[in-house]
Amino acid sequence: MNSRKNAQGRQGSGAAKKEKGKSEPYIWLLYALLIALIALYALYGAVLIGAAAVLLIIALVVLEVKASIANEGARKGLLDIGMAVGAAIVAWVLLAAFLQTTAPLDAVSSCSMLPTMHRGDLVVLHGISNFSSFVAQKHIPVVSMSAATFDAMQRNMSSEFLAYFAYYGNASRITYVLENSSAFNVGLYNTVCVSAADYYGRPSDIADCRVGGQAGLSIRYSYSLGNLSYENYLYKALYTSGINITGTSITENYSNPIIVYRATSDDAFSGDIVHRVYAALNVSGTYYFLTKGDNNQALDMEFGNYPVNQSDVVGYVVADVPALGYVKLLLSGQLATPAGCNTTLSAR
Repeated sequence: MNSRKNAQGRQGSGAAKKEKGKSEPYIWLLYALLIALIALYALYGAVLIGAAAVLLIIALVVLEVKASIANEGARKGLLDIGMAVGAAIVAWVLLAAFLQTTAPLDAVSSCSMLPTMHRGDLVVLHGISNFSSFVAQKHIPVVSMSAATFDAMQRNMSSEFLAYFAYYGNASRITYVLENSSAFNVGLYNTVCVSAADYYGRPSDIADCRVGGQAGLSIRYSYSLGNLSYENYLYKALYTSGINITGTSITENYSNPIIVYRATSDDAFSGDIVHRVYAALNVSGTYYFLTKGDNNQALDMEFGNYPVNQSDVVGYVVADVPALGYVKLLLSGQLATPAGCNTTLSAR
């Protein structure tokens, strides 16, 4: 009789544990809701949807921790959580070692690489251990520049921020986007000067930002006219299509590698930038990269970013997975859709 009761007790205890170890059905519903929210955020970019997704991620973490402690006990539950975190760290370290970079995964945060890459894409990076071999293997145009010439360019960067604008009769009324039916002239302007004049609301001062010539500049720019789609409308747009560095001409090449670099405090951009290499400067054995977003109408340097020191390069892109990077963007607070996501430059 006692053995029968014990057996029944063991069966009851096992059934209780089994029932206790079951995942609550509503958790799976919350995961499904999270996937739906991320998909909606990817489609519409609404800040409220992104914020809701972030709150749901936090809630799911809390619920999973509570469920683990309730099912396994506090000690075992916390041990399981610690082991999961440890496994994630080990996986990251192994991936970093295999890909030879401290940051093997990153997320595209802007739309500057459209149509090649989209905001929210997860990129896999490979580190660069030998930059001489890298530029040779990837067929990147390289221009040797003396340290004195490069230092002079760095000291005088404000005059190097140049971009082409269209204007209609009056050089102070400039635009990047051209209506197809309108006649226009093209002028080379100092981008820093234009930005300052536009910021302070003095359009008449923009005429003073026009550059009469390119003599004495380390980098000389040339332009082309491409197509720019904006909210289902197609316009003509000017974009930088070529540069000349100390006599060497280089044109845009969409087969050049895409790198991720960390902007410095002196740059106009911030954070990790995912852009294509345009050319490389070899300054006494140290490489500096000129970069450009495929969807941008000018090089990063024309927007106010210094040439990228090889030490700031995280790696080059070897794979691109759509949408998976949205989790990182949401958790890092990058909820607002940046400018340029409703335009696509077609220059090819």
